[in-house]
Amino acid sequence: MLNLLSRDGRISLTDMAKSIGLSKSPCQVRLKRLIQQGYILGFRAVLNPEKLDSEHIAFTEVKLSDTREPALSAFNQAVQEIQEIEQCHMIAGSFDYLLKIRTRDITAYRRILGETISTLPNVANTSTFVAMQSVKDNAY
Repeated sequence: MLNLLSRDGRISLTDMAKSIGLSKSPCQVRLKRLIQQGYILGFRAVLNPEKLDSEHIAFTEVKLSDTREPALSAFNQAVQEIQEIEQCHMIAGSFDYLLKIRTRDITAYRRILGETISTLPNVANTSTFVAMQSVKDNAY
């Protein structure tokens, strides 16, 4: 059921029931249970970056000058406000965070990096990797 929904969140209950070999009522009960138990966090539309003029993807390593809890919290809170940051992951390694940033082009990315990301709380330095092509992108 989860596999079906991860591929097609708009699948009808009838089609889902057929695919997993259940009748509609037990399928609906299972679906509600999966939602209640937190296996399914929600449903959303997958947007076309080409149509939204945001095809440029950059991955940015961020090293903080301070990694104590208040500094981490301040950074975590600040990245929530930046629309271009599609993902933010705290990393164990030689840097502290990895950001996935989606913009119109390299010029727009450079502006976001210089004017916004570099000014976030406790940012010491950044390093950027530009994606040339998305080969596989299965966001949960």
